[in-house]
Amino acid sequence: MAGKKIMYVHGFASSAQTGTTKILREFLPNATVIAYDAPLEPHDAIAMLKEKCKSDKPDLIIGTSMGGMYTEQLKGFDRILINPAFKMADTMAEHGMMGKQTFMNPRADGVQEFYVDKPLVKRYREVCDNCFHDIDDEERKHVFGLFGDEDDLVNTFDLFRNHYPTAIHFHGQHRMNDSTLLHYVIPVIRWIDDRQEKRERPIVYIHLNSVRNDDDQVAPSFHKAYEMLIEHYQVMLVDEAPTNDHAHITRTQEWVEKVCSAPAYDRVVFTNQKSLLYGDYFIDRQPAEGFMGSAIEFKSDDFKTWDDIITYFERLGGQ
Repeated sequence: MAGKKIMYVHGFASSAQTGTTKILREFLPNATVIAYDAPLEPHDAIAMLKEKCKSDKPDLIIGTSMGGMYTEQLKGFDRILINPAFKMADTMAEHGMMGKQTFMNPRADGVQEFYVDKPLVKRYREVCDNCFHDIDDEERKHVFGLFGDEDDLVNTFDLFRNHYPTAIHFHGQHRMNDSTLLHYVIPVIRWIDDRQEKRERPIVYIHLNSVRNDDDQVAPSFHKAYEMLIEHYQVMLVDEAPTNDHAHITRTQEWVEKVCSAPAYDRVVFTNQKSLLYGDYFIDRQPAEGFMGSAIEFKSDDFKTWDDIITYFERLGGQ
């Protein structure tokens, strides 16, 4: 996102000084990350955020939890919603958020404490009810939902998927941390940046026979190689498509989701005709004859391990 502007919308009882803002700036040093203290009053908050969008014109908006709920309503922009709290009023009532509360991060106005009562909860319900209105097919292309598979605070995956197609699970809890951002959010940011810039990265196919052993364990150093590859290439995972075993596809998708999580979303190809795939590189124990790119035979003398493959691609420098 070099030269791009990213707006971050924080969660409930937080502020623009949240650690997430700092993490985003650390991992995206070439982007400008802006954030504002959202007013406690939800109607004021959404009005302020819409006004900031008009004046700042961000290239991407990222919202977490309550901020994800607000971000869904900021139409006309590319958006990433992380564990969005679309049922914020219910969450407040069910998780001890009533009564006297303390902001978790410093606020620009210096206020440290606030009070949650039933009228405030009612106003949050009113704002939440404005989610998912007037969504057309074009708008659906610009919203990505990321949902932690261990989130015990909000669970709105199915609700989001009823309205937007790109609903992605990641390994994590409700709060975003360094690992969540680096391994699951940054790849999605790259996808959005590539689309905005109309950038086409070289394609690397990886056959799953090079990823998993016979006991379904991941080959050593694969994760290290995968992280390096997705930073520079469009990486697709490939497996056979058995004619009479349709459950194989479901099992494979579940295994890939467990091993690779969010970066592998919508990037699994099932085919029995590997040579017909168009791309630049193909890592495979049994390279297909006729593949038009560079075939990399895993377990051969030159590529015995994933460390050998890492060395090979490091020398290529992203080409």
